[in-house]
Amino acid sequence: MLSFTGLTPVMKHPIPLGLYIHTPWCVRKCPYCDFNSHAVRGEIPEKDYINALLTDLQHDLSLVDDRQVDSVFIGGGTPSLLSPEAYGRLFEGLQKTLSFSDTIEITLEANPGTVEYQKFSEFRSLGINRLSIGIQSFNDDMLTRLGRIHGKKEAIAAAEAAHDAGFDNFNLDLMYGLPQQTTEQALQDLDTARALEPSHLSWYQLTLEPNTLFYQQPPTLPTDDLLWDIQQQGQAFIQQAGYQQYEISAYSRQQPCRHNLNYWQFGDYLGIGAGAHSKLSNPDASHIQRRQRCRHPDDYLTKAASMDVISQSQSLTDDEKILEFMMNALRLTDGVSTEIFIQRTGLPLEMIQNKVGQAVDSGLLIASDTHIRPSEQGLRYLNNLLEVFL
Repeated sequence: MLSFTGLTPVMKHPIPLGLYIHTPWCVRKCPYCDFNSHAVRGEIPEKDYINALLTDLQHDLSLVDDRQVDSVFIGGGTPSLLSPEAYGRLFEGLQKTLSFSDTIEITLEANPGTVEYQKFSEFRSLGINRLSIGIQSFNDDMLTRLGRIHGKKEAIAAAEAAHDAGFDNFNLDLMYGLPQQTTEQALQDLDTARALEPSHLSWYQLTLEPNTLFYQQPPTLPTDDLLWDIQQQGQAFIQQAGYQQYEISAYSRQQPCRHNLNYWQFGDYLGIGAGAHSKLSNPDASHIQRRQRCRHPDDYLTKAASMDVISQSQSLTDDEKILEFMMNALRLTDGVSTEIFIQRTGLPLEMIQNKVGQAVDSGLLIASDTHIRPSEQGLRYLNNLLEVFL
């Protein structure tokens, strides 16, 4: 039996800090999307939104002290709809207020629209050094079923444009388990992606989320047996193509996405923009606060200058710290060190000793005094593993 007795919380290093920026507009809302995104009506109020982001940032500065920002992720919505000029103003303002690491990773989500990928070179010149391109599929029929506005041709052109613009680090987002999809079609998507040589792949199963059109009007999806076949063959293909799986749906040839890895390792992050979330800790992690901004863009623009922009705020209890840590860390194929648990939660390992032992006995977790990670069965049945920590 594992014994964590005598190990107490000791902070050896500051908790890493990321910055998440939400851009809420899309050309059209996809039927499977449950993110905080809104179809564009008229012109995007770029100037007002950038001003609101920089004003909003002030509300959390007292919680981060003088820590450096290690990564920035601009998500959405479709952030690439905004102009390079808007992002130039944003970064100029951010760098007057925050300290950026010399090796900072700055990711921008983009979609394969013709106008958008023509901006890639300008985005790169601003210091954005990573793209995440929402392909979802290279099959035109599948893209139509998903309600996407691009086709295979535009998807390939976007990846090629990323190379041409000098992005040696970019992700392609792909889904499987699409309406009426076969194993062969899923593998063909992966083969097309491999030929485009992205440094990173996100490959995850389509799920029907509440508050989406697909949830209200479910399409015909592959059976569980077919989904398992797609997953097994797809993961084997991705590995043979030279990508290392480091998280349930993330694969990398060069390096993991630092921003997302910070989430999964229970690091801290500022969140600005409509509907954005923050998680911020004091130095010894004894107090962890979560905040959420108001979701609708119009409300956000109106309230950004006041604390009214924060729609929810909570301090995590010890039980919530444990559950949230495990919900993130156990998505990683290699798991995390027990030292990371101590640093990021401020809790002694004795508090999870019994539950860790229970998960090990169930065959869902592999653990030592210095490390915990999900077993192969634990990754496959992650919900069952997390139930142990409820």
